[in-house]
Amino acid sequence: QVQLVESGGGLVGSGGSLTLSCQASEYPSGFYVMAWYRQAPGKEREHVADISKFGITKYNPAVEGRLTISRDNARPTIFLQMERLEPEDTAVYYCRSIGADEDAWGQGTQVIVSS
Repeated sequence: QVQLVESGGGLVGSGGSLTLSCQASEYPSGFYVMAWYRQAPGKEREHVADISKFGITKYNPAVEGRLTISRDNARPTIFLQMERLEPEDTAVYYCRSIGADEDAWGQGTQVIVSS
């Protein structure tokens, strides 16, 4: 089972920036997708962005243009660069690894955007 550890969360003012990291124990074998999700207080967890083994990215329309997912090809780590943050971006951000035979989640990292 892939192990995932997120980092980089914190408190930032509206309009600010943060970069989250997700360090995986390894990338899954075969085809995989690495993704960021978030869960705001009182809301369901939602997809933010994902990146496939081949580098294809997909975004939630609510964040496209402000949040950018990327991958380190030298080590099993993905990033979520967040710019022009809004209070509505306040949530726990989770990393997810989806392979052919497994589906793993990290413990999450808290992001708080003050108005």
